Amino acid sequence: MADNTNGAAAPEQNQAQLNLQRIYVKDVSFEAPGAPQIFQQQGQPNVELNLAQRVASIGTDVYEVVLSVTATCRVEDKTAYLAEVQQAGIFGLTGFDAQAREAVLATYCPNVLFPYARQVISELVQNGGFPPFFLQPINFDALYAEQMRRRAESGAPQGANA
Repeated sequence: MADNTNGAAAPEQNQAQLNLQRIYVKDVSFEAPGAPQIFQQQGQPNVELNLAQRVASIGTDVYEVVLSVTATCRVEDKTAYLAEVQQAGIFGLTGFDAQAREAVLATYCPNVLFPYARQVISELVQNGGFPPFFLQPINFDALYAEQMRRRAESGAPQGANA
């Protein structure tokens, strides 16, 4: 038996662990279909934000999480710009039961990816000649809780993908 001289307990073999292996842009797109006329357009811009996420197993206890963020700005009935990024990450998860793994993939992982996606969207919009656009923080925990509530109401199994 090895003597632990620093007084710290040895880590348990079954302890849950998460490691971030890589963050990358999977896809990026920017369109300004009405340029240059849209720059002369008067009116209040209206920005619509769409979020989606996708999780894929890419190996034993290794997952790719892709957070898709699309910002569409319209002035009156004309599209000023459409900015979209698919920000992805590879995460290793070991020692999690199925429910905890699903929660980590749906909350923690998008929280890690979101600042990167926010930066890409902001740069796309500004480089497209438009005023800066700053995405507000998103509470992925609340989104996941709402998703779980809807699943419970519909009678879908808790481990199912929504």
